[in-house]
This record gives sequence, C-alpha cells and structure tokens, in this order.
Amino acid sequence: MTTRLRDARVLLYSHDTFGLGHLRRCRAIAHALVEAYSGMQVLIISGAPIAGAFDYRARVDFVKVPSVIKLRNGEYTSLAEHVDLSDTLKMRRAMILETARSFAPDVFIVDKEPMGLQGEIADTLAYLKTQGTRLVLGLREVMDSPALLAAEWDRKNMIPRIREHFDDVWVYGPRGFYDPLEGIAVPDDLRERMTYVGFLKRNAYGLAPRPVKEPYILVTPGGGGDGAEMIRSVIEAYCHHPDLPSRAVIVTGPYMPSEQRHELQERARQNPKLEMMDFSPRMEDLMADAKAVICMSGYNTWCEVLSFDKPTLLVPRTEPREEQLIRARRATELNAATMLMPDEARDPDLVAQKIRALETQLPPSVGYPHPDLDGLDNIIRIVGDWLDPKRVTEAVAV
Repeated sequence: MTTRLRDARVLLYSHDTFGLGHLRRCRAIAHALVEAYSGMQVLIISGAPIAGAFDYRARVDFVKVPSVIKLRNGEYTSLAEHVDLSDTLKMRRAMILETARSFAPDVFIVDKEPMGLQGEIADTLAYLKTQGTRLVLGLREVMDSPALLAAEWDRKNMIPRIREHFDDVWVYGPRGFYDPLEGIAVPDDLRERMTYVGFLKRNAYGLAPRPVKEPYILVTPGGGGDGAEMIRSVIEAYCHHPDLPSRAVIVTGPYMPSEQRHELQERARQNPKLEMMDFSPRMEDLMADAKAVICMSGYNTWCEVLSFDKPTLLVPRTEPREEQLIRARRATELNAATMLMPDEARDPDLVAQKIRALETQLPPSVGYPHPDLDGLDNIIRIVGDWLDPKRVTEAVAV
C-alpha cells in the first residue's frame, strides 16, 4: 500500500566531508519515503563529489554544494585547490539557505552534524523554524567515544543549540545497541525528543551484474579514503596463502587516492583469486550475492551486513574518531561478527586464518537474532503522522 499525497516535501542535508556514509544514509531515507508516499518530493543537499554517480528514484533529486574534504589531522580544505576555504563555505551557506527557501520543505532532516559544517546551516534552521518546518536531527547509533564527543560538543555549545533548533532527534539504531550521547549530560526535555528508530534496512536491487560466477568474499572499506591498509592486508594474505579457498571481490571505494589504488591493483593482479573494482553504486547487490564480508565498520556497511545476514570480519578505523571501533566491539560482544584491530591485520598469516574461519562462521542472526531493522519503516510512519491530514487524499495499492 502507498499513500497518495499532494506536494509534501522533505529536505535532507548531508555535509559529506569524508566518505559516502552521510549521502548513502540520506538516499536510503529518501527512497523509502517516496516509495511509501506518492506525490512526495524529496531533495538532498550534498557535498559529496560523486553524488551524481548514484541512481535516484523518481521524485528524489539532489543539490550539489561545493565540496570540502576533511584531512587526517581534522582540518578542512576545499576540494577545488584554487578556491579558498572561506569562500567555499560562504557559497555553501548561501546555496543551502536559498535551496530551503525555494523548496519550502515540510520536514528538514539534518544528518549527524547538528549545525552543519562549521555552522553553515544555522541560518537555514532559523529560517525554516519561522516557516513551521519540522526540524529533525538524525544521529548514527554510534557517534564517537564519549570523551571525544563530549569535548567536541562542549566546545561547540551543541546541546543548547540542538534544544533551540530541533523538534526531534532520531537515532538510527535500536536502544539496546548503543547510546550515541553516552557520557554527555543531556537534559530531560531533549531526551524526550529522542526516538530510537532502529537500523536502516537495505534491500538488493537485483540489477548489478555478478562480478564473478564462483562464491566470493566481498571486501569493502566503504568510501575508501582511508581503506588502503585494510585492502592491502587482504591482498597480502591471499598472496602468502594461495590455497585460501574462496575468491575475493575487492571494491576499493571512489575516494581511495589513485596512487594507492594503482599499487593495490598491481599487487592483486598476481593472484587469480582476487577481483578488483573501483566503485559500485549498488553495493547492496554485491553484498547480497557474497558468501561473507571483510570490511571496516562504517554505519552503512554494518546495516548491509545485518540486512543480508553475512558472516563478517570487521577491521575498524580507530582514528580520528572511534565510532567504528565502538561499533565493531559491540558487534563482537553480540556475537554478530568477528574483528581484527588494524595493527593485527598487518600479519598476513593471522588475516588468512580469519579468512578461513569465515567459511564456517555463523551469520549475525545467530548471535544477534533481533537487530531491529525497522528504521526506515518507523521513519515512514513518523513522517506520515506529521503530514497535514488535508494533504492525504487516498490510500492505494501499488
């Protein structure tokens, strides 16, 4: 069933300074909403350089703002090297505000960064509040270590600003997995605005061609910006142990530096069991067809692992944020995956041992049988409850 609406509008903001996680999460929410509500329009504001490489369903579109990248030291710089960062941020602020004015959304969903990159959506939030727009902050189920997040948010005076601007806070995970605001003094009135919607379930499109005919292990570092070491560890394990039983399909990610990608491709060519590709806009299909997964532990990849119930080895990023490390440790506590620390993954013998173990490792559903993958369904229901009843014209079967 779908509900037919007249001109309901949802705007999503994804600051996108590193990786693909924010855009992919916003895209999943956008697609779920337009599938549930015909007549709804969804617009995504994104700074991702490859936002246009993805497919978008009818009535979902995006506005690309100038890209800013986050360096390993935590500093930001414009993707266009000849453009000053301050000029880039000024352009982004103006484009975001004008988009909000022109689009006139009923609901504005902000992904992860409450005030946007260096406060760039503060004016937009203030304007939309005067227009009666429902303002929503969406948080990953794990943000960072409590100490690091508390220090960052205290420096930015974030809790008072969230209380001032946002009507609701969605946590994209179940209550029992992790508290994203662990260690932060959250006032009761803000806690009352928090809803744990559940993980965002993913579905296969069934459109991407299978990369190899044989059963394979999917190896993915997500966007790939800092994934070279993880991929190198898998390649070295296969080169040192040519008798490893399964083929591996390695997706480097679009943000891996070209020098690293070419180096890894040359090394992988020495082993016929390794297949490499740069990027797939349909990672869900590759995940669905895989027999097991080796990955970092970013939010979207973790949702796919749970959605497709794949035996998984996690090699988490540990800096500058500890988000992936916390998620991976929590996954192993629940017996939903196994894990190697990055320094352990430098040992090809140990990695080969873990790869062999994937052949008999149980899927996540055995140790973690009720992960709560109803996040998108709950978002659909919540947004539907908010919509002006006068806009709902009928429910129709599709």
